[in-house]
Amino acid sequence: MIRVVVVDDEPLVRAGLRVILESAKDIVVVADCGGADAVETVRSRGADVLLLDIRMPVVDGPTVLRQVLGLPDAPAVSMLTTFDADGFVDEALWLGAAGFLMKNTSPEQLIHSVRVLAAGRRVLAPEALEEVVGGYLTAGRDDEAARRVRALSERERQVLALVGAGLSNRAVAHRLHLAHSTVKDHVSSVLAKLGGLNRVQAAVLADRANLIDPVPDR
Repeated sequence: MIRVVVVDDEPLVRAGLRVILESAKDIVVVADCGGADAVETVRSRGADVLLLDIRMPVVDGPTVLRQVLGLPDAPAVSMLTTFDADGFVDEALWLGAAGFLMKNTSPEQLIHSVRVLAAGRRVLAPEALEEVVGGYLTAGRDDEAARRVRALSERERQVLALVGAGLSNRAVAHRLHLAHSTVKDHVSSVLAKLGGLNRVQAAVLADRANLIDPVPDR
C-alpha cells in the first residue's frame, strides 16, 4: 500500500485529493494538513509520497520541503500548485523534490504520478518541463558542461547517471547502498560542478553524454 500525506492550506483541496487518491486500491492518504503541521505529520504518520503545496501562509512549500527531506526515511516529495510554474520549479528540484504537478492534473494522471513517485522515479508536469528544459537549451553551456562531466569523479558520474535515469535521491541511495544524506551531498556537488544546473537540466546533459544505461525496475 502506498502511503500518502497531502499538505495544502485549503481543506477543500485536501479533501478532494484524498477522494481521488483513495479511489485507487493501492493508495491510502494517511494524513492531510496545512504547512505549519507538515513536518510533524510526516514524522509521526510516515509516508511514501508527500504532495506539497508551494504557496501557503505561515510555512511555505520550499521551507517544508527542506525540513522533510532532512528526516530519516524521507518520502518522495512532489510540489503541487495551481500557479504558473515559473520561478518555482528550479528551486524545488534543486532542493530535492522528485516531482512537480499542477492541481488541475486529471485524477488518472495524479494516481499514476503517485505510483511513479513511490517507485523512486520523478514526475514533471508539462508546464514545469517546458521551463527547465527550455532554460537548459537556451543557456548555451553544452560544451562547458560536457567538459565538467569529464571532470567528475567516478562516484559522481554514477550518481549523475542515476539522476538522469529518473531516480530520486532516495532511490539513488538505495541503488548505490549509500546514506541518503551522502547522496544529497553528491547531487549538490555534481550540480554545482556542472555550472549550477538543476536536476532535470543535468538529466538532459547526462543523456547527451551517453551516461545513462537502462535502469531495471525495482
